[in-house]
Amino acid sequence: MSPRVPADDARSARSAGVRVDKWLWVARAYKTRSLAVAAIEAGQVRVGGERVKPARAVKPGDRIEIRKSGLAWTLDVLGVAERRGPASEAAKLYREDDASREARELELARRRATFAERTPGRPTKRDRRALEDFLNEP
Repeated sequence: MSPRVPADDARSARSAGVRVDKWLWVARAYKTRSLAVAAIEAGQVRVGGERVKPARAVKPGDRIEIRKSGLAWTLDVLGVAERRGPASEAAKLYREDDASREARELELARRRATFAERTPGRPTKRDRRALEDFLNEP
């Protein structure tokens, strides 16, 4: 049986920080901790500009850089939490850098415009028949 930890010790442990993989999961940057670990090991997550291991402690004041799906986030850690909660609570754990937000929104707008140009929609009956005729030619 383990000894009971006083409340002050638990509070000081919390202020020391939590694992970066757990923080990314709690802050809802990744759906699962295993996805967060994979991203960290692939070098897509940096703390203070340096590659880290999943067990690295994150505490308020740290700056985390995340690259995911070709997008980049720069987050300032405002708080840590031990348990994953609602998205409204997760949003209070960090603040995104303004330059990061603008760059990410521009990239998303560019992707939407490219996708809209590229996909005209479903083919019409006439287009499908023309394609079938083309594919069935000897």
